[in-house]
Amino acid sequence: MKSLGKLLLGTALAGGLMVPAQAQDVVAVLSQNETGATSYNPVSATLLSVGAWLMYDRLVAKDENLQYVPNLAESWEEAPDGMTWTFKLKPGVTFHNGTPFTAQTVVDWLPLYKGSENEYLFDAIDHAEVVSDTEVKFVMKRPEPNLLYNLSTVYASIPDPAAFTELGEEFGVAEVVGTGPFKLDSFEIGNQTVLLRNDDYAWGPGDATGHPAKIETLTLREIAEASTAFLELKTGGVDMLMNVPTDFVGEVEGSGNLKLLELPGTDLVYMPINVTKPPFDDIKVREAVAFAINRQEIVEAVFGGRGKAADGFLISALPESQIAPEYRMTYDPERANKALDDAGWVKGADGIREKGGEKLKVTLWTQSDSIFRRLSEVVQAQLKAVGLEAEILTFDNAAIRDQYKTGEQQLAVRTYLWDNADILEWFFSGERLYYPNISMLNDPKAEELKAAAMTGAKNSAEREANFRAYHEYINSLYPYAPIYEPVQLMGYNTDRVTLPEPLHAARFNTLGFLQLEVKE
Repeated sequence: MKSLGKLLLGTALAGGLMVPAQAQDVVAVLSQNETGATSYNPVSATLLSVGAWLMYDRLVAKDENLQYVPNLAESWEEAPDGMTWTFKLKPGVTFHNGTPFTAQTVVDWLPLYKGSENEYLFDAIDHAEVVSDTEVKFVMKRPEPNLLYNLSTVYASIPDPAAFTELGEEFGVAEVVGTGPFKLDSFEIGNQTVLLRNDDYAWGPGDATGHPAKIETLTLREIAEASTAFLELKTGGVDMLMNVPTDFVGEVEGSGNLKLLELPGTDLVYMPINVTKPPFDDIKVREAVAFAINRQEIVEAVFGGRGKAADGFLISALPESQIAPEYRMTYDPERANKALDDAGWVKGADGIREKGGEKLKVTLWTQSDSIFRRLSEVVQAQLKAVGLEAEILTFDNAAIRDQYKTGEQQLAVRTYLWDNADILEWFFSGERLYYPNISMLNDPKAEELKAAAMTGAKNSAEREANFRAYHEYINSLYPYAPIYEPVQLMGYNTDRVTLPEPLHAARFNTLGFLQLEVKE
């Protein structure tokens, strides 16, 4: 078993400097929204980087059309009443330690989630039964139209249950035992993860079966500052950026050996509003903030015209995002000013509103990288235009999560990465106050609509309708302001690597790295 000291050895020996990549080695920089992960434990973690996609497999995967395709399960069948699901498993799959993956593995895996942050993924499953070594049945407590999605997420990655139990808190930090195309070599929290190819891998998602990765060693670096990360790409220090800030798109496109791969985004930038902190305990002030944000100006000024203005909490690819017009939040300065007038806040001589001798001043929390800082400065100016003065407080990307848990934030600029409507429950459930529900919303009607959305549907159509109603009601309370829906822009050095185009996957994770080729 690796010791944590060994995990830190690589950087200590090199004095913090990276060793240049060898012929079959690739160095990639993680997206800013994946930095700060402290573990690769899929059961307990609330933040996992792309490394988790590569060290584990899941029962099912998703293709570029968000359709479900085989991964560890080669086929599945749902009973007409939704009360059982049967999965036929791929034969011959083994964990990194040589342990066979069988139906018993799945039976032993599900109970690991009891009492964990991610238990909700499998709350609808009563238990699993072994039908044969390669066939497992889920017996349900209730129908769950979202089960395949839950099984396809990175948090449904399947570790070896025996190794998971034996290693305890060290699992996911000192050692990882999965079935994925890469094995953990070392993990230095906050700095880098080094992965080694699993030469036995032959059960990839979708059509990617029959061969291991073409990369021998993959180093995933964490560089929180976007400009620093881009400089590393430009000077050859790294081979790939998993996310290229729009500031640098022109330089990539103008370079002879750098290229962009553009993928649909599955993340959203938004501004949570703490409904318990004055002045935002007044819904009129929250309404004003929601309509004071000029989203299109932000798309053009901060993101170079790429991506789109957001008007709700869900990415536009999801049917549950198609809410009624009256619940969409768009730029409307007249409405913002009227809401503040109605709330009794009057503009002073300096343009900042006052009430009862108190200035309308708040704090706006943000992350330390340059894009977040610039975005926050634009938001700050737009709020000031309607008479609200926001002081920007900047936190390190990892530290800000602990700060949120204090509940002291008023406004913040942040992002999430998810492509399912259940993200509404994650960020607005009364059972998740402080973090991740940093809006601190705890509304009885919202809780009723949440329950209907999460557990009350018998089929996909009912689920969509229930989540749409939940989405609309949350928006009517203004616990956040939507800002921006990005695209994913990957940059890579064409002298070093060749990327698959088109990529038949929703994200550049397992399938992308399996197809990536290294130039000699």
